[in-house]
Amino acid sequence: MKPRPCGCKGCRTCLICETRYGADTLKTSIELDKSKGYVYCPLCNLAWPGWNANLYKEHPNHQGQALSYPGLCIKLDFITPDEEIELMKNIDEMPWDISQSGRRKQNFGPKTNFKKRKIVPGKFNGFPQFTKYLQDRFNTIDILKGYEVIEQCSLEYDPEKGASIDPHIDDCWIWGERIVTLNCLTDTVLTLLPFNGDKKKYNLPCANEYPPVVNEDGTLNLDFKNDSQSMLESCKPVNKLDMILRVPMIRHSLAIMYGEPRYHWEHCIFREDIESRRVCIAYREFTPPYMNNGNFHVIGDEVRQRAKQFWDHTEVVNSV
Repeated sequence: MKPRPCGCKGCRTCLICETRYGADTLKTSIELDKSKGYVYCPLCNLAWPGWNANLYKEHPNHQGQALSYPGLCIKLDFITPDEEIELMKNIDEMPWDISQSGRRKQNFGPKTNFKKRKIVPGKFNGFPQFTKYLQDRFNTIDILKGYEVIEQCSLEYDPEKGASIDPHIDDCWIWGERIVTLNCLTDTVLTLLPFNGDKKKYNLPCANEYPPVVNEDGTLNLDFKNDSQSMLESCKPVNKLDMILRVPMIRHSLAIMYGEPRYHWEHCIFREDIESRRVCIAYREFTPPYMNNGNFHVIGDEVRQRAKQFWDHTEVVNSV
C-alpha cells in the first residue's frame, strides 16, 4: 500500500489514517502479558516488578524482587527547564516533516539505504547551532566519551494523532552501539521486549563484524581492535529473561542504551504512553567500520567532518 497523506505506510498507522482512510485493519496488534512487567529505576539501576513506570518514584522503598538489567544509563536533569523552553522555541521555528505512526520529525544526517547498505553525505551539512551545547555536554558523561554524533533527529509524539513507534532494533549496519535520546516536554515510557525474531532483521549480522564500544565493566573500547570479541556475541544475554521492561523516559533526562538492550531487545513507545505532546532528540554514532581506520573510514571521515559544522537556523527559516 502506498504512503497515506498522514505519512503512514504498510502496517504503520495513526489515528488519522485509521479513522479517515480505513487503515485500522492494517494496524499490527501486540498482545502483552503485563504480569511480566518490570520497571527500571534510574536511581538504583535495577528493574522492579510492575507496569506503571511511575513506580521508580517509590525509590528507595521498592517492593518485590529486583532484577539486574545492564545496558541502560539515564541522566536526570540533563537540561534545565529554562533550557528546554529555549530549545523547544528554536525547534518549533524550524519546519517539521511528517513521519509514520503519527509522528513528525526534523532529521539531520547522511542519506542512508539500509537494504543496500549504502551511505552518501547528500545535503548533510551539520546541525543547528542552538543544539551544539547538548553535544558538548555529552563529554561530561563517562560512557559517552568519544561519541561523535553523525545523525540528530527531533521526533514529535502527538496524542491527538495517536503517535507511537513500533517495536524495532535500530539498524546495526550503520548506527553504532550507544543510542542516545534527550526527552522534552513530558514523561513517557520506552518498552523493551526480548527479540526472538529473524536474526537477519535490522542488519543484526553486521554486529558480528565489529567489536563492542562499551566493555562489560562499563569502560570504553575506542581502539576497535579486530581481535576483540564481536559486538553481538559480547553482549549476548547469559539468561533469557521472560519479562517486559518499562523504562521511564523522564522529562529533561538523557537516556543512553547500549549492549544487550541495544542488540537483543526491541524497543517501542506505545500510543497509550503518550499523554501529551512529547518531543525527543535522538542521536546516533557510526559503527566501528566507518570510524578511524575501519574498512569504510573514507566515507565515514567525510560525514564526521561535516558533522562538526553548526549553522544558524534563523538563516534557514528566513530563506524559506
